[in-house]
Amino acid sequence: MHIEKRKVNGKLKYFLAHSYREGSKVHKIRKYLGNKISDERIKIAEKLILEEIHKYTIINDPLHMALSKEEIDSIRKLEAKIPLKISHLSQQDWRTFSELFTYNTNAIEGSKLTQEEVKNLLEKDKWPEKSKEDIAEALGVDEAIAYIRRTKEHLSIELIKKIHHIVFRNSKPFAGKLRKKGEDVVVLDSKGNVVHEGAPQERLNHLLRELVDWYTKNKSKYPGLILGAVVHNQFENIHPFRDGNGRVGRIILNNTLLKHGLPPLNIDFKNRMEYYASLQAYEKAHDLKPTINLYMKEYNELKTKLGDHKTTKT
Repeated sequence: MHIEKRKVNGKLKYFLAHSYREGSKVHKIRKYLGNKISDERIKIAEKLILEEIHKYTIINDPLHMALSKEEIDSIRKLEAKIPLKISHLSQQDWRTFSELFTYNTNAIEGSKLTQEEVKNLLEKDKWPEKSKEDIAEALGVDEAIAYIRRTKEHLSIELIKKIHHIVFRNSKPFAGKLRKKGEDVVVLDSKGNVVHEGAPQERLNHLLRELVDWYTKNKSKYPGLILGAVVHNQFENIHPFRDGNGRVGRIILNNTLLKHGLPPLNIDFKNRMEYYASLQAYEKAHDLKPTINLYMKEYNELKTKLGDHKTTKT
């Protein structure tokens, strides 16, 4: 770290600066010290820079450290306990799943459509008297689920953009386009506290390539549950789009699960606080346990819901 002097409107100002390399690019972090230098301000600026470097290091590495053989084996055993088999899902099961997923994934993001309205929209093309944006995005999510069932592609930047375009092409002018320069993302809770900051815009392509490379290198090493959890959580860390990251991330999660022979997964609206907590645990410490535990809980609930559907129909 070093101190930089810069003249701004004829006045001398001081900054604490640090440069770091990412691939072929060199980035610089600067923290303003003021018109005068003091040890106290330098210490505060240094702490802020170190925190930022730590955050960048965490977000740059999808898994942060390799899982032990024991951890991998324990998750393989959990996979064996998933109460659904993809090969046993009928077309009606898939229709029911897509309706459940479409309702819940959009409700998490604020859609006002009820579960019954989603069902009538997708089954009967009956449009409710609700926001046209909510309707367009419900149809888009349903189409995206059909798409990941067809495609053989595991993970790529183009696939990520494609899914975003399918979901949002009739509701957002930036559908399928990554954030532009100056478009940074900050997620606030209901009290206005910052709970997540997306990666800086200039790092998006690099971080997405890192994620795709990590997946390609490890897709035969780790169980599908781990791969799905890491891909989804890391995607949410990066937050590459102006809006729609949650929905695209949950669809990418399902694409990853399907490509590894696992059934699809629905994050229920009522479990959203547990879902947010699992994302926070990963973002802060790359702890996957809350995510894996939530996935197993959701699989058990989905089994019940699909079973209820079959009971109702007989």
